[in-house]
Amino acid sequence: MRVHTKETQANLTPRMALNILKEGNDRFVKNLKAQRDLLAQVNATRDGQWPFATVLSCMDSRTGAELVFDQGLGDIFSIRIAGNIVNTDILGCMEFACKVAGSKLIVVLGHTKCGAVKGACDHVEMGNLTELLSKLQPAVYEERSITSPDKRNSANPAFVENVSAINVRRSVKSIIERSYIIEQMVESGAIGVVGAMYNIETGKVEFYEDVMYIKDEKNPEFSVAELRH
Repeated sequence: MRVHTKETQANLTPRMALNILKEGNDRFVKNLKAQRDLLAQVNATRDGQWPFATVLSCMDSRTGAELVFDQGLGDIFSIRIAGNIVNTDILGCMEFACKVAGSKLIVVLGHTKCGAVKGACDHVEMGNLTELLSKLQPAVYEERSITSPDKRNSANPAFVENVSAINVRRSVKSIIERSYIIEQMVESGAIGVVGAMYNIETGKVEFYEDVMYIKDEKNPEFSVAELRH
């Protein structure tokens, strides 16, 4: 499988980029990895890169985006941090990826049984990790379905997964609301921003339809102004 070029990247729409990732994950789940000559891809990308998507995922060793989406060298920008949180540095990376390097899609990829989310659920404080986990606390507080105090911790798998899903949705909206560059690119249809969850038991990625911000023929009425209400 060949690497993307400037021309192939330019001819993709956000929806097409999403479908490429969906097809790649389907291959991954079925253990039908695309045939690639990685050394040839090293050579092909030595003078430039044209990634079609940008994936923000957790640093968890089981969730490498290139692997779970069956992509090769030069295909995606992979941004990794515990809890797939959003901060100004990550926003800057995304702005570069889309505005400068031409990526068509941003994916916020959470995962099941996330250790960072468990730490936030338990209000863990440990050195510099304390500040990182504090960025997950709004998702913990937003979880309202489980009210019993003794069930609102990492010992309750349902609570952990609810918080993880909320965190992904919050991150997707935060990216658009905090970056004028990304907001305008989404509004114009140049890029899309979506949320998803990776199941570490099955390898399957579930894309969240309720936080799939792609303005195209399938969703022509979408406006980022909707996120302000």
